[in-house]
Amino acid sequence: MTTEAGPQGGRTAIRLLQGYLWHPRDLDLDLDAYLPRELDEANVLWDEIDPPFAFFDNGEPSAGQLFYQFTVLRVYDERPSAEELHDDAQAASQALEPLLQATPQGLGWQLMEDLREL
Repeated sequence: MTTEAGPQGGRTAIRLLQGYLWHPRDLDLDLDAYLPRELDEANVLWDEIDPPFAFFDNGEPSAGQLFYQFTVLRVYDERPSAEELHDDAQAASQALEPLLQATPQGLGWQLMEDLREL
């Protein structure tokens, strides 16, 4: 998503982190109770999706889990350098780590730095 901000440039939405969260279907878990929707100047988004793969690495079927696409994005007035984007993604990851660790047993996650425009 790029929105024009004038003849010389535009605001740019950049994905900092992208990945998945999952938990057993029978675990009644409200992610809003554990994760913020905003993290400093970034937005934290998650949407329920169909399992993106049929089995986990250990052979367990993924069908017994609820999956969420997870994205941390930030809108910049001007596109930062790759180094600045990496630093922002690292800061978001470090801020999320203790929050994810504090979720109930059974929640899994896989997050990766992405750094692509939306």
